[in-house]
Amino acid sequence: MIRYAITDPAYYTDNPGNFKRYAKEVLVRHKPDWIVLRDKKTQDYPELAYAFLSLKNCFPHIGFFLHTDLKLAHSLRAQGIHLASDQIADVALAKKMGLYTIVSTHTLQEAFRAERIGADAVTFSPVFESPGKGKPAGLEKLKEIRDKISIKVIALGGIVDDEQIRAVAKTGIDGYASIRRFVL
Repeated sequence: MIRYAITDPAYYTDNPGNFKRYAKEVLVRHKPDWIVLRDKKTQDYPELAYAFLSLKNCFPHIGFFLHTDLKLAHSLRAQGIHLASDQIADVALAKKMGLYTIVSTHTLQEAFRAERIGADAVTFSPVFESPGKGKPAGLEKLKEIRDKISIKVIALGGIVDDEQIRAVAKTGIDGYASIRRFVL
């Protein structure tokens, strides 16, 4: 099962050097398969992205993704991009740039559209209660999406403990993503 770490500025500074040290500790301790730099607050995402992606050579078995910025992901040679649900139309461009493409989805229709346009994977959220993310969709909806699309489905939203990971695994999904599961 894919373990997908999502960074969040609530748990680190936007100072590139400090962030890089923090991210490295997260990678060593938690050993995710994928990690995405998600920071909607920093004043200098490109500088933070450069520091983040400088870790790729130290962790060649981990997929490094940027969040929403296609041109930056391409120019800094990230392995992929995690697009927001309102960026589904950008999937074709991301694929043309050679980026592994993940799309955030919240409905079956969004997941179908992401698959049809050529995304490699979708996250589906929120599965469980998660701060500020609205009513959870639950495991049945997650399983429905898994059963109806052929690309990778990654559960997201409120996944913080082993019991929740076992529960999402029973749906047949390809992995789980979390912020709080992968903090120090």
